[in-house]
Parts: sequence; structure tokens; C-alpha cells
Amino acid sequence: MEPERSVRLWSRGEKETETEATRLVELVEEALAVVSVRATTEADSLDAIADRVERAARDFSVALRELAHQRRIPEDA
Repeated sequence: MEPERSVRLWSRGEKETETEATRLVELVEEALAVVSVRATTEADSLDAIADRVERAARDFSVALRELAHQRRIPEDA
């Protein structure tokens, strides 16, 4: 069997975007788990999780915008 020839390596921007997306998903899953344990969750803990999710979402959106910019450059050239 021949190795697949259409394997494409990810660019740095694609890797960064994927990493940020994974981080955001993990934080959202963590937040959902904390929310489900209603009785033992303190408001401060929820605020801290909200801050982490907000930062991760911001980092993800920045990575997506940078990737969009990188992909536009060849079109403009």
C-alpha cells in the first residue's frame, strides 16, 4: 500500500488556531463540569473560570483572524 500523497502539513497559523480551539473547548468543558456541581461551586470560582474562558476565546479569535490574514496574502499577490 502506498503512503497517502495528499497529506498536507499544517502551517504555523493553522497549528496555533487548532491549539487555541482545543484550549477553549477544554475550558468550556471544565466550566460545564463546575456548573453541574452547583452546591460546591463558589461564585469566585465561577468568576475565575469565566475569566479563563474569556481569555481563551479572545486568543482563539485572534488566531483565527491571523490565519484569515495569512490566507488572504496569496490571493492579493
